[in-house]
Amino acid sequence: MAQEDPDIDALFAPLPAAQASEVVLREAREVLVIIKKPIDAELWGSDMIGALSRNGARGADGTDVAAELVAALVPAAEKSATPEALGLLRILGAIGSPEIRAAATEAADRVAAAGLDNPEWAAGIGSPTVGHCWHYSDVGGRQESLTVSFGYGEAEHALSVLIDHGRGGRIKDAWVDDAEGLLEKTWLAAESDPLIVFEPLDAGTARDRLEKAIAAGECPAKPDEVDDLAAHRALLHARVRYLATA
Repeated sequence: MAQEDPDIDALFAPLPAAQASEVVLREAREVLVIIKKPIDAELWGSDMIGALSRNGARGADGTDVAAELVAALVPAAEKSATPEALGLLRILGAIGSPEIRAAATEAADRVAAAGLDNPEWAAGIGSPTVGHCWHYSDVGGRQESLTVSFGYGEAEHALSVLIDHGRGGRIKDAWVDDAEGLLEKTWLAAESDPLIVFEPLDAGTARDRLEKAIAAGECPAKPDEVDDLAAHRALLHARVRYLATA
């Protein structure tokens, strides 16, 4: 992200999603005012959703976090009707689950119609251009790193996913990098290592492989992989849905 952030998981994880609206809106007020890029807004939102979701799609007590966000956070943001609340709704409308996206987008449109200006970064958020796609793996095919680059204007970012085929094709890690020069760097590294297989992919093939990996589940083995997946899960799922329509 564009700034040094506090531990977002520590802010949100102790709270049930239904009770977190005040904390989320306060954090949005501090963070969104200094965000300039759509991807930074999306990364913050994905991290926030991951912290609220804790154990994935359902909370620790078994409640549906997506339903709680719709029932609590989206109405709270609309009622607040502040610039940061509108920004939060645009982020949820871009990277939330289908249920969250619909509710957040409708709420954001109502807030904007009342006269509040959208953040500059909100134009086109959730609808980047699709750039190069590629993957590399060990020659045995045990693990595969798959990358898709996306762009907002001239600025590109790369979403990478580590898939462990030794564990049923599940996702082991996910992260976002600056895409500039990354394809060339990856290709050169693979060229110099006979144990690495590198291959460019078309967007449809990349989407199919990511869909299968998401359906297979997750298998992080290290604490940083757990943190990465929680922080990037919402963005990853949103980008894969987007690839199906882009």
